[in-house]
Order: sequence, then C-alpha cells, then structure tokens
Amino acid sequence: MSDRPLSLLKLCIAIAVGVWLGFIAIALTTWLVSRYVFPQSWVPVAQVVQQVGKPAAVVPEPPNRMFEQYQQNLQKQAQQQSLDQARNNTRNLSNPTCQFWLQQDQNAPNEKTRTNVLQFCE
Repeated sequence: MSDRPLSLLKLCIAIAVGVWLGFIAIALTTWLVSRYVFPQSWVPVAQVVQQVGKPAAVVPEPPNRMFEQYQQNLQKQAQQQSLDQARNNTRNLSNPTCQFWLQQDQNAPNEKTRTNVLQFCE
C-alpha cells in the first residue's frame, strides 16, 4: 500500500509535465505558423516605438467647392458694389474718361470695362 501514494504522485507529475509540454508545443506551433505564413504582419518593435512617438500625418483636405463658390460670390458682390458707387458718384460726371468707360460698361459689360471703370472712376 505504500507504493500507491508514490505512484499517484508520479502520475500527477507526469500529467502536469505532459500538459505543460503540450501547451509549449501549441504555443510554438502557433508562433511558427504566424511567423512564416503571415510574415508581413510582424513589425519590428523599433518601428512601432518610432511610429508611436511621431504625430499623425495631416492630410490636407481638398478645397470645398461650396466655400470657393461663396468666395467668388463675395468678390462679385464687392465688385458690383464698387461699380454701383462709381455710377452714382457725382464727381464722375466731370471726368470724361470715367464717363466713357461707364458708357462702355453699360453697353457691353465685360471684365475689361469693369476693370477700367474701377480704375478711372472714384
């Protein structure tokens, strides 16, 4: 009967060692498979540490078309306001160059006539 506790202890130790070796075998197999089947997923630790230290790259957003259109409308409104002021200013009645360009802008408005009205009229 004295052999029975000793053999039970040997059996428990053998089972524990077997379970431990089985765990090591599974872990090693999993590591090897992941290492050689999926090599791109392994990033060196130094690269990861460097990437963590760097701020994220800021990607400029493409310009918003609605905002550009808004800015163009503001410029057109400012130009139209300047033209209206030039037409309504009584000082421009005595300026023949201004009167000529005002008449040209009224008959055939284009960018050149608008520019000249703004240049020669007050």
